[in-house]
Amino acid sequence: MKFTDREQAGELLAEKLIDYKNNKNMVVVAIPRGGVSVGFRIAIHLNAPLELVLSKKIGHPFNKEYAIGAVTLKSRILSEVEKDVSQEYIDGETKRIRTLLNNRILEYYGRKLPLKLTSKIVILVDDGVATGNTLISSIKLIQQENPAEIIIALPVAPKSTLDKIKRMSNVNKVFCLMVPEYFQAVGQFYEEFYQVSDAEVVRLMKIADENYLFH
Repeated sequence: MKFTDREQAGELLAEKLIDYKNNKNMVVVAIPRGGVSVGFRIAIHLNAPLELVLSKKIGHPFNKEYAIGAVTLKSRILSEVEKDVSQEYIDGETKRIRTLLNNRILEYYGRKLPLKLTSKIVILVDDGVATGNTLISSIKLIQQENPAEIIIALPVAPKSTLDKIKRMSNVNKVFCLMVPEYFQAVGQFYEEFYQVSDAEVVRLMKIADENYLFH
């Protein structure tokens, strides 16, 4: 089985999350950029605000796709793997990523401030996970805001990663539509898996805001 695209995956997840519809204490938080297309559909169906977790992974110097940690504007979380990586590299990447995140905040939010997640039910969404390092880092970053609950919503993940996420003490529930036996990359479970642009993120955030305010 494959999802047609991220939008379809979001609609299928929204059906699983229907008990949260119209819950005024709930926020859908998406990991940019692919997670925003999925989170957008969930937010529209559940009549919830759509927020972003603005963190970006630090890639390993020899394999940029492999996350050794994640950075926000205020904090940095590193995995065990970083012990083999020089502090100079980590500090350099942190500085570079924070510049990028500052630019993204201006682009995504303009003058609007991100929502506070304190005491909120947070539904954290991505378009799928492989190692789960970026998602796990995002969970830890959201936890720093003391939400009431963190619920994970994913279209697809390998069993080993899913088990790791379920074991996290600050995760309350996990919804995952597909747990394939053979997993190579998230994209293999989508018929259409295009690169989501910053402009698309801005467009979806604007529509989600208008939809929520209208209701």
